Amino acid sequence: MGSEELKEIRAGYTDTVTALAAENKNIVVLEADLMNCTNTENFKKTYPNQFVNVGIAEANMVGVAAGLSAVGKIPFASSFGCFSSRRVHDQFFISANYARLNVKLIGMDPGVTAAMNGGTHMPFEDIALMQVIPRLTVVEPSDYYSCAALIRAAAETYGCVYIRFPRKPVPVIYDKKETFTFGKSKLVKEGKDIVFVCLGSLLLNEALKARETLAAEGIDAGVLDVLSIKPLDRETILEQAGKVRALITAENAQLDGGLGSTIAALLAENGFSCKFGRIGIRNEFGEVGTQDYLARRFGLTAEKLIAKAKELLK
Repeated sequence: MGSEELKEIRAGYTDTVTALAAENKNIVVLEADLMNCTNTENFKKTYPNQFVNVGIAEANMVGVAAGLSAVGKIPFASSFGCFSSRRVHDQFFISANYARLNVKLIGMDPGVTAAMNGGTHMPFEDIALMQVIPRLTVVEPSDYYSCAALIRAAAETYGCVYIRFPRKPVPVIYDKKETFTFGKSKLVKEGKDIVFVCLGSLLLNEALKARETLAAEGIDAGVLDVLSIKPLDRETILEQAGKVRALITAENAQLDGGLGSTIAALLAENGFSCKFGRIGIRNEFGEVGTQDYLARRFGLTAEKLIAKAKELLK
């Protein structure tokens, strides 16, 4: 696991849906006029009869996706995460999930990865919004190969899925032969003192950097890639919590209603007493800036993980 290679996560999405469309004519892609951003322009050219651009009308896009699902299609509807969560929440809740349909909703550039698009386009709260929808699967792949595998799993599994990931290139963590399943995490690095429980590429890679620094100081940190926040890999998380002195969650999202809150409840309900910390967004709106600046501004860095680890292990 792990390499210096960089690949776009969104390419894991578009490469996979294009391959799936060749295998299954029921695969359809819907867009809200963001093909150049989501990188589905090639899909449109290759499979024009399996592509719908609804224009800048995201709520309508979800309604159209629900209608297509109702007649046996497998729709993937994609937009920026702010639109795929906040703007369409009621349509996705009622038309797709409540109706027990089969809509796959893509939210790109979650959290600070929205960068220069600014606070209006910076969905810190999408996980909190999506987690409360009954039966909805919520996942965040962390590299090209995990994205490709989870997109294929979404196509092959009946039911609604929300998938969030950034557009920009990120380090390749996994081998292309690695398998991924909804509800299963991946232990990237084992540790005996502390474990970072991470969601998404940004914090996963920051945790791997933090691990190296801590190792030089005699602290053995593990790194767990959650991948699927709903359903959650409760067994693995509790197993790791039972092996270490402290556990820290790390996410590019609001802590309230996100991974941090979810893991806190899991540990409390199961009587775990290991020290616990959370890294993520603390009740703030987004703002304009580069991703690196925003990561520092909101404390989503290896330095913050290191400081929190040392604090908990005193």
